[in-house]
Amino acid sequence: MGFREFAKSQYDTIKLRDPALREEKEVFLYPYVKALYWHRVAHELYKKGEFYKARKISQKWARKTGIEIHPGAQIGEGFFIDHGHGVVIGETTIIGNNVTLYQGVTLGGTGNETGKRHPTIEDNVMISSGAKVLGSITIGKNSKIGAGSVVVSDVPPNSTVVGVPGKVVKQDGERVNRIQSLVLDQIDLPNPVDMDIEKLARENAELRQALETFIIHYQNSEAIRRENEK
Repeated sequence: MGFREFAKSQYDTIKLRDPALREEKEVFLYPYVKALYWHRVAHELYKKGEFYKARKISQKWARKTGIEIHPGAQIGEGFFIDHGHGVVIGETTIIGNNVTLYQGVTLGGTGNETGKRHPTIEDNVMISSGAKVLGSITIGKNSKIGAGSVVVSDVPPNSTVVGVPGKVVKQDGERVNRIQSLVLDQIDLPNPVDMDIEKLARENAELRQALETFIIHYQNSEAIRRENEK
């Protein structure tokens, strides 16, 4: 498939996830479309063992688009990068279907691993702006990674992760029926700091109530004791 046909094939994917798209020909202006097309070319060379040629193509389009995808990375269907500047995808990364990344996302290694060094991103995952997913970990299907999060451990399916280091703050007990990567809301995610503060405030109120109850009980007991002594 040539670039023109490939770009046109991305129209439905972009239309679902970017309300800024107005005309079909705008797909040719999206940096990720060029980066992804040439990644596929480089990936075929990589699989044939032509590593230098593959990396040369990869680096050329990283400079042109601001999106660096190692030719060894495996990427599924329905992949979308919004804006894309600063996105880095490592060599042993595996990306499933219908995954959405935003600008500044890194799917990288931790620097001390061999073999599978980069993340596996399962189907229908959304990774928000500036998030870093590091190491040979798995992000379960239908999950969301909040903006600026740093994730260094496995994430179960159907989870929402925020914070540094990333923590699972929400996980549905039931199967998610809608594709999380198409629910493009990077704002309305739980804040673990606020949640901790609310928990401490609630526990403090409970302790104060218990202490007040104890004081009243003690005072009543003392009054009864003094009456009995009289």
